[in-house]
Amino acid sequence: MLKVFILSVVLTLILTVLFSKKFIPALISRKMGQPILEIGPRWHKSKEGTPTMGGLFFIAAIFIVGILFSFFVFPKEDLPRVWITLGMAAAFGAVGFIDDRAKLLKKQNEGLRAYQKFLFQVIVAAAYLFLMTLYGGLDTKVIFPFLDKTVDFGIAYYGFAIILIVGVNNSVNLTDGIDGLCASVTATVAAFFAVCGFRLPTLLSPEHASDPTLAVLAGMTFGACIGFLVYNWNPARVFMGDTGSLFLGGMVAGLAFLLNVPLVILVVGLFYVIEAASVILQVGFFKLTHGKRLFKMAPIHHHFEKCGWSEPGIAAFGILLTAVIAVFSYCFL
Repeated sequence: MLKVFILSVVLTLILTVLFSKKFIPALISRKMGQPILEIGPRWHKSKEGTPTMGGLFFIAAIFIVGILFSFFVFPKEDLPRVWITLGMAAAFGAVGFIDDRAKLLKKQNEGLRAYQKFLFQVIVAAAYLFLMTLYGGLDTKVIFPFLDKTVDFGIAYYGFAIILIVGVNNSVNLTDGIDGLCASVTATVAAFFAVCGFRLPTLLSPEHASDPTLAVLAGMTFGACIGFLVYNWNPARVFMGDTGSLFLGGMVAGLAFLLNVPLVILVVGLFYVIEAASVILQVGFFKLTHGKRLFKMAPIHHHFEKCGWSEPGIAAFGILLTAVIAVFSYCFL
């Protein structure tokens, strides 16, 4: 199992680096540069023209390795949940692709309207849950992490799950605002799920059985993120775009459901939650106070920037916070 896991990491990492090196010049020549918000930090204007939609590189890498492993690695009985998970992530990535293309065509940092994106996301989440119920062994019981408590939500489970999936998807998307942040935090989250795949937490398996399929899918996600960081770490030579961030949001949500503890993503992915919460609080405070701001800018990584933090420093903080919470989560789950 360890050799297969290492292979999954290495293959996706190498393929992502190769695709990035090969196709970044093509994105530049096609003038697929990221439009920059006028209201953002002024130093972000120097990023104007940096190619976007680089998420296509690691999506391709994950799918190539996924297809290869479907023939030689994944147990036949696990193929439905593997491809339903990858399919959900790809569908979210497609929503991001449409959004990115709209931004490029309009030459501004606004693509799909918020309600359009939300509607697409709800449809994708609902389709995922429908297929997982039919072919992936999904049931309506929710395990509450750290409480050793399971509650059967019945039909209400699907509403809860759609809200969770779409919420996680958008939270990961919000995290992709500075160089290397989304990929590095997501790599850390994926590492947590990989460890769980090797040795399931006590809550799920007192005898600490393993889930090789979960470990390998998490390994593919980890390798893809690390490979992308070669070109996305500050100063970034390519951005993943909504294509990449929505895909990764789908992957981490899918990994949480494969672990059968979907709520754990709100704990191990606390950095995502903080990013989303900062936006909600900022908007709410702005409306309640008729124009005052709670943060200098939201999401909160921009607040940190305006407080003088460097982009690598913010990314390092995201990695450290996520790693500490991941260790805590695994030990006490």
